Amino acid sequence: MDMTMETCRKFVEVLASDAPAPGGGGAAALVGAIGTALGNMVGSLTVGKKKYADVEAEIIDLKAKCDALQKELLDQVEADEVNFLPLAKAYGIPKDDPNRDKVMEEATIIACSTPIKIMELCCQAIDYIKVFADKGSRLAVSDAGCGAVICKAALQAASLNVFINTKSLKNRDVAEDMNRHANVMLNKYGQLADEIFNTVKAGFGQ
Repeated sequence: MDMTMETCRKFVEVLASDAPAPGGGGAAALVGAIGTALGNMVGSLTVGKKKYADVEAEIIDLKAKCDALQKELLDQVEADEVNFLPLAKAYGIPKDDPNRDKVMEEATIIACSTPIKIMELCCQAIDYIKVFADKGSRLAVSDAGCGAVICKAALQAASLNVFINTKSLKNRDVAEDMNRHANVMLNKYGQLADEIFNTVKAGFGQ
């Protein structure tokens, strides 16, 4: 089931249930899309304003990128479910089954792929939001700040869905490569999101 086609209330209801998905990854993807949309809203409120005519072409281009990014993040809600279910099933394999370790290893790597993707998309979103915060309408700059911190939360949430799985991988080289990639994104873009938030906050004299 594509949970993004359900109501917000239904999504939250299923999220709170014992269903294997959506879980943290799907929630992170949805939250990332919301954060991206907040940045995109700043763009929508900038286009067509004489005061921002010199950046209008750049903002229009950025809005198109955010439109695509929002959709891609929402697509990850279902992708996370599809890629997690093989791992959920693998846990049911008897421990004395000689194929269990191999199946678990492969399923775990697949399960990591979507939260890694969500993190990458959130990083793109934070880059775009930085431009909206710097060049977009001052009347909506608070929404850029909100978008930045929301995307940071999605980034962090997705990372935990990577780390819980890489911890159990037998192939430590693969695990450490994934961990390294995730930590680089966390450090770089967590800091950038904080900078956006602090700059926006400072603009309000706080």
